[in-house]
Amino acid sequence: MRLSTRFRYGSRAMAELAKARPRQTISVREIAERQGVSVKYLEQIMATLKAAGLARSVRGVRGGYELARPPGSILLSDVFAALEGSTAPVECVEHPEVCSMQHACPTRKTWLKLAEAINGVLSTTKVADLV
Repeated sequence: MRLSTRFRYGSRAMAELAKARPRQTISVREIAERQGVSVKYLEQIMATLKAAGLARSVRGVRGGYELARPPGSILLSDVFAALEGSTAPVECVEHPEVCSMQHACPTRKTWLKLAEAINGVLSTTKVADLV
């Protein structure tokens, strides 16, 4: 399983915002330069994080982005949910009804364990832990 660039860049951007705290904004351009990512792509990611209530934008000369909440209260699972949605490695983990083999599937327990492990890491790692 590979994590998308969307989630990886979003997590790194959130770490940059956490480093800039308290009450300092940072521009998308500055984050992009520090992280070596496309400004245009990062703008899309930041808009999604803003819509999810994880970041907020500030207008003006000293404008940019800042975290919407303290970094100790934002989990990587929040970031993942905003940018990717489900952590389920296969559809039947979240929606067993889609699989006619749900009761006899030899791999279902493995997929459930994998989802549990992924959720365990993401839900216990805070943005504050990244800095």
